[in-house]
Amino acid sequence: MSGLEDMRWPTLSIEADVVLGAALMKPLVLICSQDAELYLFLSHILGVDGFTSEPAGGVKEALALADERELQAVVLDCGPASATGSTICARFKGEPRTGGLPVIALIAPGAENQHLDLLKAGIDESFVRPFAPAKLLDCLRMKLALPQPGSNGIKNGSWLCCGSLEMKLDAHRVRGNGHDIHLGPLEFNLLRQFLEAPGKVFSRDELIDAAWPDNIHIGERTVDVHISRIRKALKAASPNSVIRTVRSAGYSLEKPDD
Repeated sequence: MSGLEDMRWPTLSIEADVVLGAALMKPLVLICSQDAELYLFLSHILGVDGFTSEPAGGVKEALALADERELQAVVLDCGPASATGSTICARFKGEPRTGGLPVIALIAPGAENQHLDLLKAGIDESFVRPFAPAKLLDCLRMKLALPQPGSNGIKNGSWLCCGSLEMKLDAHRVRGNGHDIHLGPLEFNLLRQFLEAPGKVFSRDELIDAAWPDNIHIGERTVDVHISRIRKALKAASPNSVIRTVRSAGYSLEKPDD
């Protein structure tokens, strides 16, 4: 990952939730990856489940963030073209301040040979991609001794529904007529916005704010492309779920007839 320290990444700030009168700081997870799409995906599923995240592109940046922030866990993206995951893990495990942090590896297909090096470096857990997001979330909750969603009323793990279309936020899962619909993280974020307010017309600026990180310039045509992808997925699995174009205003998910 040499040279990645200069990459500009979207950053997510730590937020405080007030639940039952107590301020709960969201656990901060460091995501070490040079894949922007994977980072967006991971940061989204973590955010939905009550975590916050910071990106790091390489060893130096990861260690610098560990000095600056109160990390609770580290997730490593281990691809076949790079073997620095074990290096980052060993550095974290070798420092008194970070030695106790859970470090989880996400191993890409073709990088399975990194298992042994990661084990020698002290990795706590590893998953081979593709993996179910719920497995990563369950692992983090277990390592950090956090309650399961719904166990204390903070999260209920419920589905967002509109007609035959359903979305389960904590599992990053979408279904139409009982069939799974596979969406990328940006499409998932956009569809979530529609499902939270069926019938409401969202402007393209509102959709950009909902789906993309701050400090990234997105043109209106880019929104149109992602809406087109969602429409294509819905047409195949849930044809009664329609996102309509409202001229000069934006887009809206049609409510089903009562």
